[in-house]
Amino acid sequence: MLFTLAVVLYVFAILCEVSAAASFLSTLAEHPRQLLEESMDWLDAKYDPEAGYLYDLSAAAALRHDIRNSAWYAVGLLARNRDGDVQQATKIIKNVIRGQFKDPAKQWYGTYQKYPEEPPVGSVSYPPKIYDTWDPNWRGFVSTAFIIGLEEFGHLITPDITRLVQESIYNATVGDSYRVGGVDDDNLYPSYSNPALMRAFASSWTGKMFNDENMTRAGETYAKEIIDLFDRANTLSEFNSGTYTGVSIVALTTWAKYSPDTSIMKTKGVQMLQETWKMVGDLYHPQLKNLAGPWDRGYGFDMNKYFSIIAAHIWCLIGKSAAPVIDKVPMMSHSADFAISPLVAILSPFHDKLVPGTTVGSLQNFQGEHTVDTSAYSIPYDSYPRQITAWLDDNISIGGESFNESVIGGPAINPSQFNPAVIQWNTGNEVGFITLYATEPSINAIARPGSLNITYPLGNSSSTFQLLISPFRKKPEVSTWKDLQGLNIKVSGTIDPKYSVSSSFTDDAINDFMFWNFTYSMPPQSRLVPNILLEVELSGADSTRVS
Repeated sequence: MLFTLAVVLYVFAILCEVSAAASFLSTLAEHPRQLLEESMDWLDAKYDPEAGYLYDLSAAAALRHDIRNSAWYAVGLLARNRDGDVQQATKIIKNVIRGQFKDPAKQWYGTYQKYPEEPPVGSVSYPPKIYDTWDPNWRGFVSTAFIIGLEEFGHLITPDITRLVQESIYNATVGDSYRVGGVDDDNLYPSYSNPALMRAFASSWTGKMFNDENMTRAGETYAKEIIDLFDRANTLSEFNSGTYTGVSIVALTTWAKYSPDTSIMKTKGVQMLQETWKMVGDLYHPQLKNLAGPWDRGYGFDMNKYFSIIAAHIWCLIGKSAAPVIDKVPMMSHSADFAISPLVAILSPFHDKLVPGTTVGSLQNFQGEHTVDTSAYSIPYDSYPRQITAWLDDNISIGGESFNESVIGGPAINPSQFNPAVIQWNTGNEVGFITLYATEPSINAIARPGSLNITYPLGNSSSTFQLLISPFRKKPEVSTWKDLQGLNIKVSGTIDPKYSVSSSFTDDAINDFMFWNFTYSMPPQSRLVPNILLEVELSGADSTRVS
């Protein structure tokens, strides 16, 4: 009798697990379900069940493990809920929280280890260095994932694990309050859009959960600062990033979905999400499968070759084959970010309904020649809002950004990510690119139909224009502008018309992308304002979408 009862209970438990999985998966439309399943299949292969962590997804870390991606994977396991997934998710969650820094006296309090094998931060062998030995943004990435897990799948975990997760989120939120832009090498201002959005939400949500009015108020106040920057031109300060716009969309979705009705983030999250998508729709070129430049932060020069988180959202909206991904996504550069895809898929039933229909249409089919004229503002780096112009036509896009900043390389202070002037076109079989490598803190880059005009207002005779140009399948050796595939170009300006050509093909790739570098200098002792004008037209490009 007891044996029979045990069997019945076991079978009942299995049926409940299958039913719970089916009930969530059945809510997903075809495209997000495919994204969830493909990303989880890939992560399954990277999982170390004995350790309870994902291996480092770069495959270049000698089998070290990874904390942040493990947290994302754990939420994906809860969503899938098959064959012991919940048990493995619980194991991962406990491991991630075990690696959370617990000393309130340390600047890194509440954030999480980057990998479990690392020495103690602050030890002689591992001195504290922000964004190096510890990452303050891990608080937001992990706690946001945990909040999504609690909101969507809290019924699958035990009360003791629930309390553990809640406590971890609280500690991460307190630790995030230590962050002040410009103090102790921290750069978290309201203009640092993706972690700022997560910080505001986590503070408000956590304060509400713990009945901590000060924490709730801090989140709402911080959200208002972000909103004020956004409302100026309906743009995120961290503008037009294939990767970080994707993160901001996840964060704005949590604003809209999980904030209480009394929160400013509830309605503003919807508005900001929709306005952000409208801008994405204006700048996205479906024939090229790329966001037209400029890009404040990019991990490559062609979204068909590196995984951009915005691609996961586009996949959910219009399908994998139409999105800027290849069939074998893990082979793309920067593919580790594919690990966030379970969160994108989980949020998609709520999120996708908020995306304007006109935007979805513009992601699918090119809407014809048009221009974009807008601005974005990153305080304290910008002395005035950055002015953004773009022109898109059949198989070509041109984008430019005009600004005067206190740093070189945009607010991320990284010229390898900052692309203030960009041309992309269909070469006939792939996307070609020309992008300016930023060497000046003040640039006027203006896109017009068929032209890109770049000026250095504060430049002098020592200024240079470094134009990074894509390799071409049919032209393995590039030495002049005539070697560009599918594009005719005329160059003029105050620059010396003679230019030098170098390449990255030895050991100088940027974000895994090879390029030719055409460098123009100013005439010796020139007193003219540095300027270069690129006038372009397509030459024999195919009229179809890049595949």
